[in-house]
Amino acid sequence: MRKKWALISLVLLFLWPMFQPVAKADYRHVSAQGAILMEQESGRILFAKNADQPMRIASITKIMTALLAIESGKMDEMVEISTRAEGTEGSSIYLRAGEKMKLEDLVYGLMLRSGNDSAVAIAEHVGGSLEGFVYMMNEKAKQLGMLNTMFQNPHGLDDHEDHFSTAHDMALLTQYAMNYEDYQTIVSTKSHRVEGDQTRVWGNKNRLLTELYKYSTGGKTGYTKRAKRTLVSTASKEGNDYIVVTLNAPSDWHDHMNLFNWAFETYKVETLVEQGIIDNIEDEYYKDHVYAPYAFDYPLSAAERKALKVEMSLYEPPTSERADDFVPPQPVGKVELKVYDDVIGEVPLLYDPPVIEEKKGLWTRFLEIFSFTIGVRPDDK
Repeated sequence: MRKKWALISLVLLFLWPMFQPVAKADYRHVSAQGAILMEQESGRILFAKNADQPMRIASITKIMTALLAIESGKMDEMVEISTRAEGTEGSSIYLRAGEKMKLEDLVYGLMLRSGNDSAVAIAEHVGGSLEGFVYMMNEKAKQLGMLNTMFQNPHGLDDHEDHFSTAHDMALLTQYAMNYEDYQTIVSTKSHRVEGDQTRVWGNKNRLLTELYKYSTGGKTGYTKRAKRTLVSTASKEGNDYIVVTLNAPSDWHDHMNLFNWAFETYKVETLVEQGIIDNIEDEYYKDHVYAPYAFDYPLSAAERKALKVEMSLYEPPTSERADDFVPPQPVGKVELKVYDDVIGEVPLLYDPPVIEEKKGLWTRFLEIFSFTIGVRPDDK
C-alpha cells in the first residue's frame, strides 16, 4: 500500500518587501528601436524595448553562422573558396576563388571584419551548400526558442524580405553561444593574423571592445541601409555578465555602455542556493543527507534582495519504525525562491542515503582479526 507523504515547509529566509521601487532603465536614453539587456547566466531580462518585434538584423546574423561553424567540429579543416563566395557583395575579407583557408580563420574573418565572403565560404563547407546551411540556421533557431526569427542567408544582407529576428531572440542566441570557449575567444580578439600565400591581419570592428568600454568581452556589429545599425555585445565586471542587443540604433555604442553601466550599478549576481549538502536541516532522517545538485545564481537589486524569500519543502520523513525500509522519492523536495511573491527559481533537493555498514558474524570478525595479526588479508590469493 503506497502512502502519500505530506510536504513540510521550512522557511530559511523570510523578509517582507520594503516596497522600495525597483530601478528601471529610462527609454529616453536608449536610441534603439528595439533593445534588450539580459543577465547572461540566468537569462533574466532587466530591460526591454520592443524586444519581441521582428526587425532586420544585418550582420549580427553572423553570430549564428559562427556558432554552427564551431559546433560542426570542423574548425581545423581547410576550406576551398568558391567563386560564389568570392563574388559576395558588401563587407569582405577579399577571399579569392580556389584559395584554401582554415575554417577557424574564416570564422575570425567573419566576426572581426564581418566578411560576407567568409560567411558564404563557411556556409558551403559546413552545410554542404548555402541553402543547406540556411536550413541548419533555422533549425538551430527553433531549438534555442528563437520564436520570431527567420534566416535566409548566413551574412545578413538585405537580399530577402523575410530575413529577420528580434532583440530577444538574438540575446538568446548570444547567451547560448557564450557557452563555447572558442566563441568567447574569437569575439574577444582585437586582432587576428593569418599566414599563407597572402598574410592577412584583421582588426576587430567592435569599438566597444577595442577602445570605448573596458568591460567589453566581445560581440558583433552590423549595418545595412535597410536594417540601419545593429549591435550585440557582452560585458563583464566583478563576476557579473550581461548581454545587450540593439536594433536600428543611431547611437548604439552609447546605448550599450549606458545599459551596461546601469546594470552594474543596480544589480549584483548572487549565489542564492549553494551546490552541495544543505546544512541547516534539523530532522535526523534528512540531516546531512539532502543536497542541491547545482547552485542557483541570480541578479538582484538592493530592494529585491530585501524582498527575497527562500523556502525549502521536504517530504515528511518516515517514522522510526519504517525508517529502515523507507525509500525516499527523488527529488525529496525543493528550494523555492521568491521576490515580491513572484517565483524567480526552484532548485530540486536530492537525498543521498547514508552508508550502511554490513553486519558481520563472530567468525568473520575473528578471521579479520587473525588475518590482520599475521599480516594477511582474507581476500588475498
